[in-house]
Amino acid sequence: MTTSGATDRARVARAVSRAAPRLARDLPWVGERDPWAVLVSEVMLQQTPAARVVGPWRAFLDRYPTPAALAAAPLAEVLTAWRGLGYHRRARDLQRAAVALVERHGGRVPGGVEELRALAGVGEYTARAVAAFAFGARVAVVDTNVARVLARAVAGRPLAPREAHAEATALLGRRDPRRFNQAMIDLGARHCAARPRCGDCPLARVCAWRRGGGEDPAPRSAHVTRPQAPFAGSDRQWRGRAIERLRHGPATPAQMTRHLAGLEPARRRRVLDGLVADGLVVRAQGSLALAGTPRVAR
Repeated sequence: MTTSGATDRARVARAVSRAAPRLARDLPWVGERDPWAVLVSEVMLQQTPAARVVGPWRAFLDRYPTPAALAAAPLAEVLTAWRGLGYHRRARDLQRAAVALVERHGGRVPGGVEELRALAGVGEYTARAVAAFAFGARVAVVDTNVARVLARAVAGRPLAPREAHAEATALLGRRDPRRFNQAMIDLGARHCAARPRCGDCPLARVCAWRRGGGEDPAPRSAHVTRPQAPFAGSDRQWRGRAIERLRHGPATPAQMTRHLAGLEPARRRRVLDGLVADGLVVRAQGSLALAGTPRVAR
């Protein structure tokens, strides 16, 4: 099956635009224009469901309303403010990005995709999302939700990375980038999910995959996130438990062994060594502590 032609693409774009109001989800960052608030939301949304981000996003911005506020904070405090989100390297990278914003951009978030990509923890998707949603830049945003829509509804086949961005850009055309990009994300979240809900999808009549049939093209397409390994019992879970203990203050190796009871010694060392290597934890004076903990030096 070949990529859909201009007529089909136009029909898909019109259907998405018409459905945008009823696709909209009640998320506090949708419609946000403060670039810093948008950047924080996009970093938090990396590998994390939107529902888990709502509360932490508001609390984090209350505590760090500007890049300068985050840049000046001890990392240990930032890691504590990140509670509930996991993937703590994102917190470390967001603070590094804040420092760069203060040092290189006068404390402001830049609007260019390439400038944004130069920030720690900001990849192609996040840079495009901030440019589009905060600044109204005419750039297509392709996350895993959008990638499924592109593979199924537009192409009817798996897409390579460049093809996915080309299709998304063609669909966007001259439409409002904020509204259309958000509608595509919402469509993927509500209907074109990993397990698609095609029955009441607004693209049902124009969907290339629905017309052509065959194997679902989305799982093999670019930018579609593969299912993660179970969280329970994973190193991610144990890393989170270790950080949770250290939020209460430094701990000796014996205390960490008790807190991580049930984890075999070799794996416990790997988990703790990984946190140290990532710059999230430091070893000092015979104890372990969150990086940036007051009165704890390297």
